Amino acid sequence: MVTFYDVAHYFEEQPETASRPGSVTLVLPDLHLKLETDSGMFSPERVDQGTRILLESVPPPPPEGDLLDLGCGYGPIALTLASRAPRATVWAVDVNRRSVELCARNARTAALDKVRSLHVDEVPPEIRFSAIWSNPAIRIGKAAMHQMLTRWLTRLTPDGVAYLVVQKHLGSDSLQRWLNEQGWPTGRTTSRSSYRILEVRAGQEADRAR
Repeated sequence: MVTFYDVAHYFEEQPETASRPGSVTLVLPDLHLKLETDSGMFSPERVDQGTRILLESVPPPPPEGDLLDLGCGYGPIALTLASRAPRATVWAVDVNRRSVELCARNARTAALDKVRSLHVDEVPPEIRFSAIWSNPAIRIGKAAMHQMLTRWLTRLTPDGVAYLVVQKHLGSDSLQRWLNEQGWPTGRTTSRSSYRILEVRAGQEADRAR
């Protein structure tokens, strides 16, 4: 079985790349954050364009409940979720422990105390998410990506929704087809600068639990 851990670079649990601390600024119409970054994680020199398009395009998150940032990196998505939904608990998860630690530090600096930054295997199994926001690690490969999404989309609440940003040339259209085939109703909400925002609704398993 292919997993996150078979892929090198920022998908490593313990990056071998020497630490090179830095910072980036995230500026949105409703938010201005300075975030610490480091080497060995995703897009440490700037907030990735796909992440920015996601944060500028999706509807507001549910005001409370449990929300998930899947593949949190140093935390731009998680901290935006927490800022826009201060009564919600935001679970920021990543396989990369350097990312997890840095996301937690950025949340503390921003006084966003409802961010829970954890390794992917440390989230309590009973937690169900009313929203998932993610710039997923497409480059881990199709099999690993499908495994990852299956793992987390099955934890949506019956009325839950996920928003995924995926570049067209990295397979956004084929991923949309696969999600629909697996029983998660999926549509495209935004198309901008070669990026697609996919809206994924809770699937058949959540319907049975309703």
